[in-house]
Amino acid sequence: MERHHISIAEQTIAAMELHPGERVLDLSCGAGWATRLLARAVEGFGVDGHEGSALGLDISDEMIAHARAAARDVENAMFVRSSAEQIPWRDDYFDKVLSIEAFYYFPDQEAVLRELLRVIVPGGKVFILINLYRENPYSLRWADALNVPVHARSEQEYLDMVLSCGFRIVEARRIPDHTPTPETYSGKWFANAKELQEFKRIGALLLIATK
Repeated sequence: MERHHISIAEQTIAAMELHPGERVLDLSCGAGWATRLLARAVEGFGVDGHEGSALGLDISDEMIAHARAAARDVENAMFVRSSAEQIPWRDDYFDKVLSIEAFYYFPDQEAVLRELLRVIVPGGKVFILINLYRENPYSLRWADALNVPVHARSEQEYLDMVLSCGFRIVEARRIPDHTPTPETYSGKWFANAKELQEFKRIGALLLIATK
């Protein structure tokens, strides 16, 4: 997962403008590689006296176990098993939230958005990064091939949904994948390397929502 998403993830984390002392949530963290990046970016104390920390949350016991094992040397990272619809944290706690390539899996996306609105501070921001959306037609092939239900919404549908769930401001950006494209492609998702290159050029959809 890290190898496939590192380019778009690094660009998104840069856009988060993280500072020491901030509290960050990595929603559906998987094996925790992004959580570790977040933890290092917020390490230290902020002007308000808070110590920076990153929480990785995932529904899978196996993923949480992997994440904890990989982050033994990252003191300000912790991992919790829970669903995205019921985050076991108090109101107005996190400064920022990151979700990479997970949001289209959530059955009730509105419930997740309302829960994120609850746990972030006033003025806090949520960054949702997804490759599967209607404006990137190559990604729509996954919707039929995956063995679980997914949402394949348009950019405007996402913007409307986020605002309807109570966020004050929402914007959408495109994040291209800058990883090198091989001269030949032998996988199952694209017909050739040219299609893969075009998929990367169109990029992932980044939603930035402010409470």
